[in-house]
Amino acid sequence: MIVLPGGGYSTHVSYEAEPIAEWLEELGLRASVFRYPLQARHPVPLEALRGELRQRRAGGADRIGIIGFSAGGHLAGLAAVSPSTDERESVDFVVLGYAITSMETETYRPARAILLGEDATPELRRETSLDALVTPSAPPFFIWHTAEDIYVPPEHTYRLARALAVNEVPHTVHVFAHGPHSLGLARGAGDVEMWTTLAASWIAERSRGEQRQIGLTRSTP
Repeated sequence: MIVLPGGGYSTHVSYEAEPIAEWLEELGLRASVFRYPLQARHPVPLEALRGELRQRRAGGADRIGIIGFSAGGHLAGLAAVSPSTDERESVDFVVLGYAITSMETETYRPARAILLGEDATPELRRETSLDALVTPSAPPFFIWHTAEDIYVPPEHTYRLARALAVNEVPHTVHVFAHGPHSLGLARGAGDVEMWTTLAASWIAERSRGEQRQIGLTRSTP
């Protein structure tokens, strides 16, 4: 699995990096952090990640999952749903934590300004919005968020979930009632800490290549 930490496309948040990879390693998965280019315009980060995917495939990786948080989640989603003619760039499953999914909303504008510029056209904003890119061929998604997130509101998750549902893409969604943005593993943060247990089970199924539909749920402790 490839780990993409968040940081608004301006930095890499440390506790969304190696601690996540270590947790995945504890689950028996090979995992490493990919520090994508920062302060760079689209499609530079996406092209860098696609290069990493090709390298992993060349190294013998059969199934590749990506886990991303906040802006890193946006990049993970872009890699999963943006059109590509190179099968080596394919993503088999995706885990997103409080991810930016839409560049058409006005939330978390600094990340959008870095990636697209202050005067991004409506067309460019839509071309980098995950919900607008989802097709029936998209890989399975596990998405979690908190209802109290003020930096990246859960609207981002709901928009993507609707698109996945319309296109009949296997997905699981958990929106926890409490918790701020940027929780990482969320240890000691209350009920939202359950996300790692829920994700571990889901990842285990996906890493074995199972394609069973997993239902849309909303967790509101």
